[in-house]
Amino acid sequence: MGKKDNNDWKDRLGVMYSTNPDYNYCTDQEPEQELLPPQQQKLRLRMEKNGRGGKTVTVISGFQGPDADMENLARTLKTFCGCGGSAKDGEIIIQGDFREKIKAKLISMGYSQTK
Repeated sequence: MGKKDNNDWKDRLGVMYSTNPDYNYCTDQEPEQELLPPQQQKLRLRMEKNGRGGKTVTVISGFQGPDADMENLARTLKTFCGCGGSAKDGEIIIQGDFREKIKAKLISMGYSQTK
């Protein structure tokens, strides 16, 4: 029973059995980045309008860490600004031009290298 529990991840990979004790079980997934402390994050803010149907958005790039943490930061900023947005492809997109407001909030949260 204990052996099955230790190799439970192999079942999720779809591997039935390997006779080679040195067989390397590999997946297509990339390992998630480690979360850097806020004071080491180098976040960059910019306003974009092109390719968005004339709508203005604030884009925050440079976040280094797991997607879940980036989504939590995006949720915090969306709530703070009272607007919509998303977090994908390593960028946080906030609807509207809130560069100064977001910069002040990020600095107060400890992201001291924000520009």
